[in-house]
Amino acid sequence: MKLQDIRKTYQRAALDEDSASADPLALFQQWLGQALEAEIPEATAMTLATVGSDLRPSTRVVLLKDCSAAGLVWYTNRHSRKGRELAANPFAALQFHWVELERVVRIEGQVQAVDDAQSDAYYASRPLDSRIGAWASPQSEVIDSRTHLVTQAAKYAARFALTPPRPPHWGGYVLQPHQWEFWQGRPSRLHDRLQYVRLADGQWQRQRLAP
Repeated sequence: MKLQDIRKTYQRAALDEDSASADPLALFQQWLGQALEAEIPEATAMTLATVGSDLRPSTRVVLLKDCSAAGLVWYTNRHSRKGRELAANPFAALQFHWVELERVVRIEGQVQAVDDAQSDAYYASRPLDSRIGAWASPQSEVIDSRTHLVTQAAKYAARFALTPPRPPHWGGYVLQPHQWEFWQGRPSRLHDRLQYVRLADGQWQRQRLAP
């Protein structure tokens, strides 16, 4: 089959101003809840896009770990490429794609590190092997082989046993949205797109975008 011949008809649902909340966070939490209820694989996975000081964009997939009025939170190695890029340019975009529900959510905003107490609490909740892995992996750096990772993991497991502390270079980020977009697939490629833009007074302006 040729790629140009692949087609899909979208017809599961609609998104209109009458049924959509005026608060984008409330709509997102509703959609996320429906994705979890539908048992969509990796429903909390989101693509994170950043731009470094060289103005070159990059993306990777991270996992949503908290969502509230304070913003959307994920955790990672702050010495990684994304960490370095966020240090140079603290603005980013997130995207969720729930294929089975024919939905996409895009969020743009400013990013800052979460405080140490919150990072400590989440780190302590992780499985032991994940906590050791945060020490063992020099994320985004070139390594000789997988053996290097295994050796480092064994070293830190022996050093810390059952109580590894949070690495100083590992912690959370929170994106504080200034723009949301909700996309619902519709027939004939006449998709529904609702955009929410934060105004100077903190209120949200809702707009419909052409597909």
